[in-house]
Amino acid sequence: MQLQGFSQRLASGTQTEALRGAACRAQSRVLPSRPRAGASVEAPGHNIREDAHNRADMPGSDAFNARYVPFKSLQSGNGVSEQYSLDEVLYRAQDGGLLDVQHDMEALAKFDAAHWKKLFDSRIGTTAWPYGSGVWSKKEWVLPELSSDDIVSMFEGNSNLFWAERFGRQLGMSDLWVKQCGNSHTGSFKDLGMTVLVSQVNRLRKIKPEAVQAVGCASTGDTSAALSAYCAAAGIPSIVFLPADKISLAQLVQPIANGALVLSIDTDFDGCMKLIQEVTAASPIYLANSMNSLRLEGQKTAAIEILQQFNWQVPDWVIIPGGNLGNIYAFYKGFKMCMDLGLTDRLPRLVCAQAQNANPLYLAYQAGFDNFHPVKAKTTFASAIQIGDPVSIDRAVLALRETNGIVEEASEEELMDAAARADLTGMFNCPHTGVALSALTKLRERGVIAPSDRTVVVSTAHGLKFAQSKVAYHSKEIEGIVGKYANPPVQVKESVGDVMDAIRNKFSSM
Repeated sequence: MQLQGFSQRLASGTQTEALRGAACRAQSRVLPSRPRAGASVEAPGHNIREDAHNRADMPGSDAFNARYVPFKSLQSGNGVSEQYSLDEVLYRAQDGGLLDVQHDMEALAKFDAAHWKKLFDSRIGTTAWPYGSGVWSKKEWVLPELSSDDIVSMFEGNSNLFWAERFGRQLGMSDLWVKQCGNSHTGSFKDLGMTVLVSQVNRLRKIKPEAVQAVGCASTGDTSAALSAYCAAAGIPSIVFLPADKISLAQLVQPIANGALVLSIDTDFDGCMKLIQEVTAASPIYLANSMNSLRLEGQKTAAIEILQQFNWQVPDWVIIPGGNLGNIYAFYKGFKMCMDLGLTDRLPRLVCAQAQNANPLYLAYQAGFDNFHPVKAKTTFASAIQIGDPVSIDRAVLALRETNGIVEEASEEELMDAAARADLTGMFNCPHTGVALSALTKLRERGVIAPSDRTVVVSTAHGLKFAQSKVAYHSKEIEGIVGKYANPPVQVKESVGDVMDAIRNKFSSM
């Protein structure tokens, strides 16, 4: 499928319908069936994936459904004023506000909490398609009506909940954990949401081929990597809008390697976001940013995973880095769904951690959330949250109010020091996790988080994607940052004596 003519038509101001009529028709792609591990070879024509789906699915699951509703309806509690099928290509309600995915909770509640726990727990680590995925193991709570043949998954999720014992002891804590969402296919939590969005796009391209011919996103790095990988797996063209010279090399090379059209634009993320909205409004390019509520359905499963990993016990605190602010609402949504369906009896307190150089939510929190004002985000090592005008501000405020939550910030030195300090206990953190760890440290120092509180820090990306900033920190090359925990390599001559001297200097007790 070619996208020839798109740029010319967009430049001429051609309206959406005309553009769609002239664009070439996409051919839907049905992914080949793959057997489960250990499955016997079946006769030709036998759909092994469908068979696995039928065996793994639960009785009555065809009664479950979900729909788009205005987020403001949920926010106000005054009832749903409008609703749409998930097969519609739209991102905002009639009044311009965000949409949300609402599930038929009455249908889900017909199965008790014990049933849901047993079902979700039984799917962990299996190869039954698609339920071995940490996201699709909760399919009935994500996209219940989606056919398994439309799902695009790399068995994402099921990420490690790391007991940060040594780092916790340094903070006087006995129950500190790090949810390592960066241990995923493309190295960030964005995979959790992208499998859902691209799976729905896969369906849409079959039933409405003229409506969706490519998928696009504005990104500070991780979203573009996830989008390009999942689109490549499904054979769907992808386009990413990246702010020039503001993302790491590792983040840049991922969409390039996966065959996306990479547009490096001389602006910041907010400028890229404005452009992608204009482009998707005028063409059959589907918007993949977090204003699209489908992604949050996948991201909320990380909260459910945390509960599973604690044997369905609720932690006291969950600390989440925040930029565009969709993820903190996604975690709230996952925890709230479990409470509403009786799997748990309370919500954890949520903390949103922002970089001081991009802190509009923190400033609003300091004013009691009465007034929100976008800011011009400054450069931060936590580049994925370098966002001054977050799309999901209202979602985040709701999540924080409902959980008696807190917003904290971290300076560049604080976030880099926090990441380096934790790395010295065996972790390898991205700068965004450093923001969350810095927030944790401040809350512990103020006595807000107690020594015995079970606390989870959400690590959003793998540290290897930010090796450049780590090298600069440990080389003490960052202007204005001392590098308290820097550990640069020691240059020595080819001499046993010099080597032994270097060892003694490092480990004086040897």
